[in-house]
Amino acid sequence: MRSIRLLPFVLLASTGLTAHAQQEPMISQYMFNGLFINPAYAGSHPYTSATLLHRSQWVGMAGAPRTNLLGIDGPLLDNKMGLGFTFSHDMIGVSRDMEMAANYAYRIRTGTNGHLAFGLKAGLSMYTANLNDLIYWDAQDAIYQGNISNATVGKFGFGMYWNNELSFVGISAPVIFAADGQVASELPNSPDHYFTQHYYLNAGHVFELNEDFDLKPSVLVKYQQQAPPEVDLNLNVLFKDRFWMGAGYRTGDGMVAMVEFQINPMFRAGYAYDMNTSKLRQYNGGSHEVMLGIDLGREPILIKNPRFF
Repeated sequence: MRSIRLLPFVLLASTGLTAHAQQEPMISQYMFNGLFINPAYAGSHPYTSATLLHRSQWVGMAGAPRTNLLGIDGPLLDNKMGLGFTFSHDMIGVSRDMEMAANYAYRIRTGTNGHLAFGLKAGLSMYTANLNDLIYWDAQDAIYQGNISNATVGKFGFGMYWNNELSFVGISAPVIFAADGQVASELPNSPDHYFTQHYYLNAGHVFELNEDFDLKPSVLVKYQQQAPPEVDLNLNVLFKDRFWMGAGYRTGDGMVAMVEFQINPMFRAGYAYDMNTSKLRQYNGGSHEVMLGIDLGREPILIKNPRFF
């Protein structure tokens, strides 16, 4: 019996492994939006921060992913704890997954400027798959006989995050367990669980070159047991603590170019463009990602202490 996880990309058969693995939203500006991949990131900066992000992946290709993300987080109890909220709406092929989640982090001081945080995530998603919209050849296959409409799925995740003023290291599983029995019950001969674990390891460091320029390399390793590991390698340059410009490489997928601008102490905006290096480049116009950030309560903090992460 074929796997239901391939259904969102029936029209993208040549990318079966990628389709099979992408149950978590993919973003290129992860280094500026840590809460989207790690609940322990909550409260890692001394002010309340909100980020709104939209990603259109593989533009021009039928059924390609489109993702909307919202994240809000801030510190509690003199930065000893962090609390965050995330909302995501992920559309892939005939499937839709809308998730709301609360994120909590407990922070421990390490050394003079460092903190180690342990994070928990608890969320609820509504999953929909309009299977009748698919074009298929086996009319007798029971898997296509009905739709999944607003199936309720409870999701729970975990993460650890260490950072100081110039460095960070994080490890996380945004969905370590999913109570997705309602989805599995809708699918004949399906496995016990539809949603699988995705593991993330990321790290970065800022090198202060001089008064005008800072250099920030970062890496993100993504692992899911049913697909090859994927690695994002990025290098960003910060000019006068306000303007980021960078490039990256995603193994087996493509190249990334990105910019971020600190408009004022409260607002920042970013954009990323992904260009495929695989065979997919013949069938799409790349991926676009736009981001708007709002930092509340940051104005009393000196601008010469920029937002590195």
